[in-house]
Amino acid sequence: MQGILIIDFGSQFTQLIARKVRQLGVYCEIVAPDSAIHAYLENNTVWGIILSGSHQSVDDATFIPIPEVIWHTQRPVLGICYGMQAMVKSFHGQVMASATREFGYAKIQMALESPLFFDWQPGQELEVWMSHSDTVHQLPQEFKCLARSENGFMAAIEHKQYPWFGLQFHPEVNHTQGGTKILSNFLFKICGASKNWTVEDIAWQSIASVRTQVGHGTVVLGLSGGVDSTVTAVLLQQAIGRQLHCVFVDHGMLRYNDRLEVEMIARQFSLQVAYVDAHVEFMKQLQGITNPEDKRKRVGKAFIDVFKHYIHQHFGVEAKFLAQGTIYPDVIESGGGSRVTIKSHHNVGGLPANLGLELVEPIRKLFKDEVRSLGEKLGVPKPFLQKHPFPGPGLAVRILGEVKPEYIAMLRQADQIFIETLLTEKDGDTDTNWYQKCSQAFAVFLPVKSVGVMGDGRTYEYVIALRAVLSDDFMTADWLDLPHSLLKKIATRIINEVKGVNRVVLDISSKPPATIEWE
Repeated sequence: MQGILIIDFGSQFTQLIARKVRQLGVYCEIVAPDSAIHAYLENNTVWGIILSGSHQSVDDATFIPIPEVIWHTQRPVLGICYGMQAMVKSFHGQVMASATREFGYAKIQMALESPLFFDWQPGQELEVWMSHSDTVHQLPQEFKCLARSENGFMAAIEHKQYPWFGLQFHPEVNHTQGGTKILSNFLFKICGASKNWTVEDIAWQSIASVRTQVGHGTVVLGLSGGVDSTVTAVLLQQAIGRQLHCVFVDHGMLRYNDRLEVEMIARQFSLQVAYVDAHVEFMKQLQGITNPEDKRKRVGKAFIDVFKHYIHQHFGVEAKFLAQGTIYPDVIESGGGSRVTIKSHHNVGGLPANLGLELVEPIRKLFKDEVRSLGEKLGVPKPFLQKHPFPGPGLAVRILGEVKPEYIAMLRQADQIFIETLLTEKDGDTDTNWYQKCSQAFAVFLPVKSVGVMGDGRTYEYVIALRAVLSDDFMTADWLDLPHSLLKKIATRIINEVKGVNRVVLDISSKPPATIEWE
């Protein structure tokens, strides 16, 4: 399929670029700068190329140059932030650290007309989103400056002969005025791309790909009850039918009614699901463990052990494939490409090597909103698709420090009260409840005690933290300002109904600098 090739230099926003391109209806793929780019270009399937930003500087010893083959093909190129700076360096321009850095909102003024800024005239100002400390100080002679920031720095450039452009700001973020229009201009006016990416395309391509990969083999899927694994299961059911075998492992750290919801979905779509109660094995792995990464890895190890035992016991050598509901953000935060690892994800790495099975990941290249759209097309009930993300290790990473059975019981009850209240309380006179307004909401157990007073008596009990965020892509997030009356109702219920808790606090941190989950 023809599309846009995005060269990933390690920016946390690379996937957001891809998401914006897809929202405009154009297929795209992300590759590392050292991957087999030649193959993509030789097959004549690339309309244009986007160079992403990066956490690095072009003056770092680890600087990764733009592959020369990109310039030889003369295809349209758009360099964003670091991508623009790397482009300048490729043509022997000068990029230097500046005493004045630009982070956040900035104004740029157009200097020249350009097809990239179609509809904008010289002298016109745009409000954009900057995030850089290095600046282009000397432009290569082959390029011209299209726009400058208020500080006089070059904000947009264009090659004088070829359709090669650079932007110092980020058009992919919502904060940039006309950012989507700029990307649209690049895709359709400059690259000549066609709209070829819809949810229906995703579904049929995934089904065809799975059938080709699997053939008549047996596929085993660890069904967690979350949106990603469920959509994966329904998609695979349509692709290969009874060749799919789902295994639901209850590690004892699930939310209230998780298993019941899985059973309902299984009946609706005629999924073959085996239910394995393994909470004892998981608790043994977590005993005395307090480090977040260790907890994630031990839960992963326990899952592998339980899963492997079940597969060998029930399928023997018949099982050939392991299916997972891996999506793009899982890969990003686990250190995919040239990024720094933020946290390990249960869906990324480890399982295929340990189980000796070939991996099937039909939704690996999809964002959460695309997964939900796909699920809706496949007939998964909308209320289920609106479920918030839930980590693979479950409540283990929402309990700070060591995981104990009594902590799990308190957290599960507090979390259920929080979610239940969000589901039943409407936002004013609208039909939208507060759960729908949140991108993700959950409770966190803090293993610290504070003094309280109940029934004229002194208490010394635990603390529950509430977390509710808004996010388009889960790469960045801001806290949701819930009404005080709603928070009061939730806190009152938790303190009154959850034995062992006497204090409730609210997390108002954004991502970054915090992550959405606490561990």
